Amino acid sequence: MTCPDCSPVPAPAGHWVCPANPGASPDVPLWQVAALMGKLGASDRHAVAEEILRLLAAWVPMAQCTIFSFEGAGRPRTLAVGDRARTRALPDISQAYVQRFYRLDGAQQAMQTHHQAALAASPQQPHIVLHRQAAHAVEHPEYRQICYEWPRVAERLAILSLHEGRRWLSVNLYRGLEHGLMTDAELATVQALAPLIVQAVRLHYTGQVLSVDLMALLLDRLALRGPALSPRDLDVVRGLLEGLSTEHLAERLGLTLASAQTYTKRIYRKLGVAGHKALVAWLLAPQSLEPVPKR
Repeated sequence: MTCPDCSPVPAPAGHWVCPANPGASPDVPLWQVAALMGKLGASDRHAVAEEILRLLAAWVPMAQCTIFSFEGAGRPRTLAVGDRARTRALPDISQAYVQRFYRLDGAQQAMQTHHQAALAASPQQPHIVLHRQAAHAVEHPEYRQICYEWPRVAERLAILSLHEGRRWLSVNLYRGLEHGLMTDAELATVQALAPLIVQAVRLHYTGQVLSVDLMALLLDRLALRGPALSPRDLDVVRGLLEGLSTEHLAERLGLTLASAQTYTKRIYRKLGVAGHKALVAWLLAPQSLEPVPKR
């Protein structure tokens, strides 16, 4: 399936890589981009999902938007939901998805397939994967009923990207039955806007983490940039990032003071940093810095 002057797009199922230059992009007004940027990291975490729906509305009507984060094979976490007057039960639907159905839609398989390529990509030009699923292709009856038939959704298009080398962010766009399946031109438009959406959601996620859980961000970066650390090493690093003194670190981990000092020195040596301030500065520095070599 193709459209004139647009990058080729696949059939209504499966996953594919968003090209680096995805084709003709719609003329997005500056005020719309500014409105999206204004929602990033906002205290109302759902505002960014609503703004993505508004951004797309002029070219590709979508009914709902849900943003998830995936880490490994565990359950995803809902970051934001947006709903254009479909059913106000979308938070309940997304909760059912993360608890019961997330393994059934093929998104995790797509992430696993593209993980190495995503790791090798730069933050400026991330490896973006699109995953499409039509309602009629969902074989599991309860999953189809709750996530598609109940909210009257014809299909779902997920925009997937790896963040900080550890978490996949998934922007799930749901098309209402009244608009039918996306046309080739509409799909190409979403593909052209995918880089903007991905960068916005990455910034939003980082802003949310910085305001809620800085520790999660620092540990994510440690996993990406540092050498492989043992579970005990990670416990020590967490204590160091929390600012624990050597005495309190020893007490928390059930170590002698001398052992805690030895662990701390060994961690700094493994990571190639001079001390606590250097460790934090390294983890907060831009991702372009080279990872510490394994020792």
